[in-house]
Amino acid sequence: MFLSTVEKQLDAKRRLLIPQDFRTSENGAEHAIFVFPSIEADCLEAGGDPLFATYVEMIRSLPFGSEQRSALEWQVLGEQTRLTFDGGGRVTLPESLIQDAGLGETVVIVGLGDRFQIWNREAWVARRAERRQMARSGVAELGALRLAAQLKVEGGGS
Repeated sequence: MFLSTVEKQLDAKRRLLIPQDFRTSENGAEHAIFVFPSIEADCLEAGGDPLFATYVEMIRSLPFGSEQRSALEWQVLGEQTRLTFDGGGRVTLPESLIQDAGLGETVVIVGLGDRFQIWNREAWVARRAERRQMARSGVAELGALRLAAQLKVEGGGS
């Protein structure tokens, strides 16, 4: 799994050191990663072979010729770049991907389980605050639903 959040420097040659924990055979990213502009946010999405397989399965589950399938094919397959690691565990990001995500010298790599994202630091700070608030609201809502269900069971189902 891709876990944790780390800040890294993008060097003058557009090379980025991917954390060693992210370069494993278990997550399919031992030798290379797949990178493309994220569908959900202004960042890059990346991962190993299992992530790619998940997207391919999702695409194949949609009817051929549908708008949704075409959009996913375009975004995930057409925009994707496979990047191999150099001897130091770095990848060289294409300029087009750097521009798409608005990456600067300092980037943030965020592990999300089966994938990870590469963010412009300032954009990540804003997104982090938004996601933290959303998570708090979600946990509070889930707690309220559980309490209501428990009270219903204890009260005899009424």
